[in-house]
Amino acid sequence: MEAPHNSPAAETVSEPAGATDPDAVGAVPETVGAVPGAVTVTLTVTSPEQMQDLGRRLARVLAPGDLVMLTGELGAGKTTLTRGLGEGLGVRGAVTSPTFVIARVHPSLVQGPALVHVDAYRLGGGLDEMEDLDLDVSLPESVVVVEWGDGKVEELSEDRLRVLIDRATGDTDDERREVTLVGIGARWAGLREALA
Repeated sequence: MEAPHNSPAAETVSEPAGATDPDAVGAVPETVGAVPGAVTVTLTVTSPEQMQDLGRRLARVLAPGDLVMLTGELGAGKTTLTRGLGEGLGVRGAVTSPTFVIARVHPSLVQGPALVHVDAYRLGGGLDEMEDLDLDVSLPESVVVVEWGDGKVEELSEDRLRVLIDRATGDTDDERREVTLVGIGARWAGLREALA
């Protein structure tokens, strides 16, 4: 999945039809549903390198206590994005899919927050099943990234960043991804400006 990084990701900001308030609720995919007060930004990524670069850009706005939830089909680029987050945060260890260990902690090499990378795909229950991972203990001093976390970790924080990655499905080698960032809560009110 190594494609040349020829151009920056194209960016668009989603606005609800007919809205005049720039902080009004943006349109989000039906699988997520509209979240009152959310800030929505949509980006187009055309290669794995651009996805990783997006992760590095997001890392610049992340802080200890941030919860990032990643949603997308298998192979959409969730781990690639997280690899970029790890690079941007300056953490130790290769960021790979934590599917078989459920969670990996990557300590900071630059006095920043650790990256806690969780794959909740095989976890069927809600927060009760996640409690064994002690994410509520890790969250205040770390950046916690949860793949497949929808319906499982929302109770960890009222403020969270949902990243929805949509890709063409079926027999295709199309690398194009639509990435929708949904900032929920006061922490993410300046998401558009932070990514500019």
